[in-house]
Amino acid sequence: MVELELDESTVTLNVLGGHRILALRGQLTLDVADIETITSAEVDLRPPWVRAPGTFFPGVIAAGTYRGRGRKEFWDTTFTGRAIRIDLAGGEYTRLVVDVADLEAELDKLTAAVAA
Repeated sequence: MVELELDESTVTLNVLGGHRILALRGQLTLDVADIETITSAEVDLRPPWVRAPGTFFPGVIAAGTYRGRGRKEFWDTTFTGRAIRIDLAGGEYTRLVVDVADLEAELDKLTAAVAA
């Protein structure tokens, strides 16, 4: 699970608990201007094939960095339907798929930040 922190121009994702070990990353920062789309992630959405580094157990968890065909994605989800999908135009990653505590509240907060 991830906790989102917003300021005027950046979004910081703090990976919580044991997921820090599974994802091999504790924090990720991105510019609000790089965000193209924000939506809830489909439950059947799967990461690209090449995991580098991270953890993947089919249908259980995807945590870490994944690469494939010009994409670099960060995932931290347990496929329970509480994940946000953020597509990015620039920066280090092309997509983020992360679980959050309150899906609707986080979607509203991110959408408002992008619109501002």
